[in-house]
Amino acid sequence: MKVAIIGAGASGLMLGGLLTQKGYDVTIFDGNEKAGKKLYITGKGRCNITNLCDTDEFLKNVVRGEKFFRSAIYSFSPQDTVDFFENLGLITKVERGNRVFPESDKSSDVIKALLKHCKDVKIMYNSKVEKIVKAEKGFKIFLKNENSKEEKNVKGDYVADKVVIATGGESYKATGSDGSGYTLAKSFGHKIEKLVPALCPIKLKEDLKDLEGLSLKNVSLIAEIDGKKKELFGEMLFTDCGISGPIVLSMSSFINRAGNVKLSLDLKPALTKEQLEKRLLRDFDSNKNKNLSYILKGLMPNSLSIFFAKKCGLNLEKKVHDVLKEERKIIIDNLKNLPLIFNGLYPIDAGIITSGGVSLKEVNPKTFESKLVKDLYFVGEILDIDALTGGFNLQIAFATSYSCAKNMMALP
Repeated sequence: MKVAIIGAGASGLMLGGLLTQKGYDVTIFDGNEKAGKKLYITGKGRCNITNLCDTDEFLKNVVRGEKFFRSAIYSFSPQDTVDFFENLGLITKVERGNRVFPESDKSSDVIKALLKHCKDVKIMYNSKVEKIVKAEKGFKIFLKNENSKEEKNVKGDYVADKVVIATGGESYKATGSDGSGYTLAKSFGHKIEKLVPALCPIKLKEDLKDLEGLSLKNVSLIAEIDGKKKELFGEMLFTDCGISGPIVLSMSSFINRAGNVKLSLDLKPALTKEQLEKRLLRDFDSNKNKNLSYILKGLMPNSLSIFFAKKCGLNLEKKVHDVLKEERKIIIDNLKNLPLIFNGLYPIDAGIITSGGVSLKEVNPKTFESKLVKDLYFVGEILDIDALTGGFNLQIAFATSYSCAKNMMALP
């Protein structure tokens, strides 16, 4: 049985190794010069391979496709992923938030383990798949000659009994995730759900030149999404034209399809307005002759205090003893709910992953076989499944590939 896998990323490598272990003749085609280019930069080069939480908690972190993915995560759990890599000799460690990394902190070690897993797989690098045609028996694969200016010039054909498209999404095009898999899927009649960036920075319509690079901890980002409220607590930072960091990236996945978004920051989520008022009164009472700027700098970084005062219409040079009760209320209200003017998301190439993809209605959730074309399969990010940061998306890649292999050849 010949199987062609399109894409030598996390999904393709996991699947390829599993199939060869059962005697399948597997060839992986990849347009890059080496395997795992996107894996190499994952987790800032450390590669967060999974999240070691229980399956119910895991599913809460899946933003799109949670019901569809349920069968796969029960077939191949986060613990199964850890065991899989440790059996390949990769020592792992668990960090805050149940995130699992290689002990070496090197994504290259994860790739080495996957290539060891694929020792019997034929991997054809610099082999961009131009098109796939369903033949009378199996499929015919056409490879584009990247060195030729003639589009019709192909460097060879390959025939396979089964084809698995594991090309990833459209984010980080430099790594080969150029969206070509969607074109292949559409050629077989598959619907592609709207592609939008996920886990990406958020743009603001604000003057942020004095805030760029400022990091905030223990704050809450609040979004009103088409009238519904979503709040995320943790760390964030300001960029030249917006905000980024863990809670921002996660929030982007909740707002990337919303029609109307309002954003705000709770700078003191651990305190109620009543507690803040008591603290502010104490600060005012102890510093009556100081400028208001002195009080605000005690509540937040200096650069943010200037931005905060402008947003609130406050005079930083005003003496504390002259601050009116109404102004004190403005300070408290904005500490708990500082408005930020939403200006969209960064472009799709800035997203860690792509939201959208092959419609889940057209794929079997247990086998990952196309419902439209027999012996055609989809695994990983090309599917309309995405999750939050923390190792969840790589686990989706591994679990969908394992389930595909298991059902393709009835693995135990």
